[in-house]
Amino acid sequence: MMKFTLFKLTLVVSIVTFISCGHARHAAQLNKPADAEVAKSTTDQVVPGADQLALYLPQLAGKKVGIMGNQTSIVGHDKKHLVDILIENKVDLKFAFAPEHGFRGDVERGEKFGNDVDQKTGLPLYTLYGGNKKQDSIVNSVDVMIFDLQDVGARFYTYITSLHHVMELCAKHHKKLIILDRPNPNGDQVDGPVRHDDKFKSNVSWHKIAMIHGLTIGELAMMINGQKWLENGRQADIQIVKVQNWDHKKMYSLPVIPSPSLPNHLSVRLYLSLCLFEGTDISVGRGTDWPFQVLGYTNPVYGSFTFTPGERHGMAKHVEGKDVINYGVDLRALDPDSQKFTLKYILDFYQKTPDKSTFFARPEFFDKLAGTDQLRKQILAGKSEEEIRASWANDLASYKHMRKKYLLYPDFE
Repeated sequence: MMKFTLFKLTLVVSIVTFISCGHARHAAQLNKPADAEVAKSTTDQVVPGADQLALYLPQLAGKKVGIMGNQTSIVGHDKKHLVDILIENKVDLKFAFAPEHGFRGDVERGEKFGNDVDQKTGLPLYTLYGGNKKQDSIVNSVDVMIFDLQDVGARFYTYITSLHHVMELCAKHHKKLIILDRPNPNGDQVDGPVRHDDKFKSNVSWHKIAMIHGLTIGELAMMINGQKWLENGRQADIQIVKVQNWDHKKMYSLPVIPSPSLPNHLSVRLYLSLCLFEGTDISVGRGTDWPFQVLGYTNPVYGSFTFTPGERHGMAKHVEGKDVINYGVDLRALDPDSQKFTLKYILDFYQKTPDKSTFFARPEFFDKLAGTDQLRKQILAGKSEEEIRASWANDLASYKHMRKKYLLYPDFE
């Protein structure tokens, strides 16, 4: 591993390759020198922000540093954890915040966890998921925060809620936030209802964005600042290390699973459509080897494919249809790259349900996932996917127009 001293000479380069908070057009201008260097590279391999050590290590010299990270915070082909890299390079790392699923990615969905110590490094670990009464003093104890999490492109995936909370704390306490950007594996689409009403605001629907938002973490951070969504209209002092050689048309299979129930590229692609089932009792395959790749329930009306959920690592406490034969459909043979958000699965299972009044077992949670109660009401009313899509078309068009202002990478359309 290159030593920190080798990076001191790169300070001038690093200044022009960051993006300061503000309008995306200004940000693009700041990145022109970096983009010119990328164009000269001999490969078109995707390079996440965390891999570009020379562009952010010099910013950490002589600073007290905190990080929001987890098992997806890796560097290079050997997938070394970013925390290990920072410690090796004598960065004065004080603590790590962990999102949902914990610092090592082994906490179950929705489970709260307390403050801890990383067994490998001895680094103090704190949670922001579910709140932390000491969060202000924790952030105020450092000079710089780093954010490095792999998002999957859905509004209900809570890593973007963690981003908002970290930005809020940094803005409140005037701390710089360096965001190490990563590709969005579902960045080739924007779809679904846009949340407007704060009645449906929750950890799974924090922002007024499309359900399938089509942004990287860095682009969303630009949007949060630009739309002044932080408390009292504050803006965080953010600097973004962009991904090299990636755009919104380019497929990207994640090198590390982002959470226990998303074990492969197909599950990540199907997650957009299947997560809505979490407002029902239909199994999405948790407790099997194929989460978010199979669907079923304990009634043969749902299909001829059978599976029996049990317990798997990170999937033991919240398993629908556990220890019972589930009947449904097998999606494992689908081509991952061709999967896009669709309502066909949830509409099909609803139509097959004998007693439709029981289908939405957790209606309030379904509405939070959707960001509105209209989708549930439309399904109950027997609307088709075409009719439902038409109802959110204008909102989606407005969101897409707003989104364009904050893009850091060429779009898919």
